[in-house]
Amino acid sequence: MANPGYRIGGIAVIKLTKKYAPKVPAALLVVILGTVSVSFLNLTEVGVGIVGEIPTGFPVFSMPLLDTEHLSELIPIAMTLALIAFMEAISVAKAVEQKHTEYKVDANQELIALGTSNIVGSFFQSYPTTGGFSRTAVNDQAGAKTGVAAVISAVVVGLTLLFFTPLFYYLPKAILASIIMVAVFGLIDFKYPVSLWKTRKDEFGLLIFTFLITLTVGIKEGILLGVLVSLVLLVYRTVKPHFAVLGKMPGSPLYKNIDRFEEVEQDPRFLIMRFDSQLYFANANYFKENLLEKARHKGDDLQAVLIDAGTINYIDSTSLEMLKQLVKDLRAQNQRLIMTGAIGPVRDIFAHSGMYDLDGFQTFRNLPEALENLKHSDLPPISLETA
Repeated sequence: MANPGYRIGGIAVIKLTKKYAPKVPAALLVVILGTVSVSFLNLTEVGVGIVGEIPTGFPVFSMPLLDTEHLSELIPIAMTLALIAFMEAISVAKAVEQKHTEYKVDANQELIALGTSNIVGSFFQSYPTTGGFSRTAVNDQAGAKTGVAAVISAVVVGLTLLFFTPLFYYLPKAILASIIMVAVFGLIDFKYPVSLWKTRKDEFGLLIFTFLITLTVGIKEGILLGVLVSLVLLVYRTVKPHFAVLGKMPGSPLYKNIDRFEEVEQDPRFLIMRFDSQLYFANANYFKENLLEKARHKGDDLQAVLIDAGTINYIDSTSLEMLKQLVKDLRAQNQRLIMTGAIGPVRDIFAHSGMYDLDGFQTFRNLPEALENLKHSDLPPISLETA
């Protein structure tokens, strides 16, 4: 029970010191108290784990060995380590950023810093380096604000390795654990999971999954699997995005979702829809099936299908072929396909793909302009004889 007792005691000393004597370095105080108590009371005999002997001196400068025979085996491992190290560094940086409104994390700058430190470290046989969660938490808990804190830490570690390693021989490992636990606990936001549970249960499930993997397997595995599952959720959301039928608000130029606003007015001659996603191969069939189903429900009075395309930011080649076939299918029913509010890049895609050459396809700047044109157009409906 000695080690748990030291952990609890260390946490208590740190908390009480921060509360009643905030100017006193709590972590340093608990290290001194723990080391002195173990040394004088000879507590190693009752099972208190200590740091023990620490190697002294600096690593020797030497050129890295490049074994070309095993290069093909090392590259995949190196790429994996680099990805995991970067994800871990960004994750903890974002966690700290949320606590400080004056902080701004630049992912590119972090990547350059990690790459540079690992290149330099390779000349001293160092381990692959990254922004460690526990070390960052301790730094933040100690009040570190800038990169100078890392420089000071490096100087202190260097001086310790040269002259003071014997002083840490009796340092209890439980004391180090208590320092890390207090620091990491300060980064936990209990309100955020509660908010997710109330608003986004899918993201709450992802949070719990990542937490459990990190807790039981490791932080690297938790981050990697968390990112993978979030990508799966992202793909799922884009495969079946929000698709709404729109109607005109009385006395207003606005068009709203008929499922949310009962007072909207619908013209039986026109089907107006909004697709809230990019159009690509994974959701092209979903787009077409939903549109044709809604068109069938409109009946024989339907003359045109209008798509509010302001939320569509990209259309791939598969979706373009789908749209071309959709225009032909609608023409067979004497109906048109109208795109309104399409952004410039999407209009460029239409122009380069030949969509504007198809009979029965048009684009307009907005819905009111398209409807006004259709209502007062002298052009006869498309007939099967001219198709």
